[in-house]
Amino acid sequence: MDKLILTTALTGAITVPTQTPHLPYTIEGIANDAIACAKAGSSSIHVHARNPENGHPSSDPEIVRSIVSRIKNGCDAIICITTGGGMGMTPQERLRGAALCQPELASFNLGSMNFSMHPVARRYQPEDWKFDWELGYVEGTKDFIFRNTFGDMEVFISTMKEHDIKPEFEAYDVGHLYNLKFLEKSGLIQPPYWIQFVLGVLGGLAATPEDLITMKQTADRLFGSEGYRWSVIGVGYPMEFNMAAMAIMMGGHVRVGLEDNVFVRRRELARNVDLVEKVKRIAAEFEREIATPAEAREMLRLKGMDAVNF
Repeated sequence: MDKLILTTALTGAITVPTQTPHLPYTIEGIANDAIACAKAGSSSIHVHARNPENGHPSSDPEIVRSIVSRIKNGCDAIICITTGGGMGMTPQERLRGAALCQPELASFNLGSMNFSMHPVARRYQPEDWKFDWELGYVEGTKDFIFRNTFGDMEVFISTMKEHDIKPEFEAYDVGHLYNLKFLEKSGLIQPPYWIQFVLGVLGGLAATPEDLITMKQTADRLFGSEGYRWSVIGVGYPMEFNMAAMAIMMGGHVRVGLEDNVFVRRRELARNVDLVEKVKRIAAEFEREIATPAEAREMLRLKGMDAVNF
């Protein structure tokens, strides 16, 4: 069984500052969280940018470069820059950070879908919101379609090939795995693939044992056990840790972070590093070693940090 690749997704574009005071959104805050998580054992850091003044998701490539440069200077973790972006961003805007920085990894979403967190708005009173933009943003996800058409995906593939960026394929549903197979049959991509099973988003598959097994069995059938490596994201608490335990047992890999879940225990808000340390404890109970960044780079066949543009 491979050593465990542990990815930390620090901020995302859906979690809002009102949900937790621990969500980093300044350049220094995001970078410092990344370095702390890497020192705690995270092999890979998944980076979204935020407006450092108010925490709003941002596609500004210079903010992205400032964040990832600081991370690179502070640790040797793999850096994966999102192309998921945030609500309202065009596909071209979502690519700007990855195209400028040319990281080892960039996320690649495998299909359009409803993507919503609007029920979160019911948890807070009007006076609870930290920033003026948050309530409208959260409620707006009720009518949000996360666009990833086949035309968009061809643009993502072209950009990543141009800059020697390995895609981290994000699959929220079984159909997304078939989309990946279609891209392969079209000659646009070749295995082996690095796939994140994203389970628990409202609009995609749930974060249940049955759904994880379905994703794994489907990927095995489409790509063969040697054609890909997989990791799982469980959105929410306790799903993040339930999915992590299953992946650790099944030979998969794990993503944690405040992008996906803000609790380390029931009603106890987490820092990103708390989530890393908890998964490390779970892995230790199963005697599954954590991969160093160098070991994860070898497993994923990455170009190395010396070939990035930051």
